[in-house]
Amino acid sequence: MGRFFAGVAACFLMMTGAFLLWQGRAAEPRAAVDAPSPDTAVPVSPLLASAPTLRAPEASPKSREERRFSRADKNKDGRIDAEELFAPRRKAFAKLDKNGNGSLSFDEWAVKTVDKFSGADGDHTGWLTAAEYATTAPPPPKRRNTCACG
Repeated sequence: MGRFFAGVAACFLMMTGAFLLWQGRAAEPRAAVDAPSPDTAVPVSPLLASAPTLRAPEASPKSREERRFSRADKNKDGRIDAEELFAPRRKAFAKLDKNGNGSLSFDEWAVKTVDKFSGADGDHTGWLTAAEYATTAPPPPKRRNTCACG
């Protein structure tokens, strides 16, 4: 019987604590929860109060599109003609078109996959076993350093 009352008392105390925590969060002033507006600068310490407030430069919405346009404008004349736009695609097509006839067969289009299959099929049976297929797995991605220290 003593355990029952101890359990009830523990539950009551836990519910009271949760209620008080919940009420404590609700009693915080609203202004302290909201972030300051960008127009008002809040000094971090009294030593920095006399220093001018620093703001990060804002990127214009056009900057990304301007960079994209600049990459496509190869001769930097402020215009993109058809040759500038299609040249990279022609180069990629020419790499795939092995026989140079101007059209791609399935084998030309899937050359990497065909070569990968041929290289993995060690016994030249025309099909891959589980061990042979495991050799076609891409290498794990290289981990990038988290710091700029090198």
